Amino acid sequence: MSRSHPAASEDESGQEPEKGVSLNFKVSPEFKKEFKGYAVAEGISMTDLLKDGFALSKNRRQK
Repeated sequence: MSRSHPAASEDESGQEPEKGVSLNFKVSPEFKKEFKGYAVAEGISMTDLLKDGFALSKNRRQK
């Protein structure tokens, strides 16, 4: 039995989720392993970790 999910492309607020685009850059294998390991240990995605780090860096650099 197949069920259709009309709201499957919507989040809990009824809004369409934001589509992501790729952000490509090279890092060392050691950095990737440490970054990914930290994200897993914190229970967050690598994307969320990157966004958090960017926000912290922006706030620190603002005068």
